[in-house]
Amino acid sequence: MPRPTAAQFAYGSATVVATTLALLLLFRTESGVGVAAAGTIALALGLLVAVRLPLPGHRTAEGTGRTTTASAAARTHHALEGIGAGERVPAARSSARPAARAGQHSLRR
Repeated sequence: MPRPTAAQFAYGSATVVATTLALLLLFRTESGVGVAAAGTIALALGLLVAVRLPLPGHRTAEGTGRTTTASAAARTHHALEGIGAGERVPAARSSARPAARAGQHSLRR
């Protein structure tokens, strides 16, 4: 099970506080049972909000209009190919020196 993100903590906590205040002010309860019920409802709603937040880097359902990390990377790669950016990247240089023997330091000749 993945750890909760900072956004999940923030939204969940804000939901708990706001819901508790709203329920206490709306019902004007003064009994311990009413306060406990408002707190329980607020905690349940805060947990629901935190769990329902999408996690970063996870794919979403097709057709929702949300961008996934993989599709964004594919579009960027396609755009770079379109402007010829792949041709501007220099090729790897071949080493003029022979490969170092196993066990020898690379600075020794």
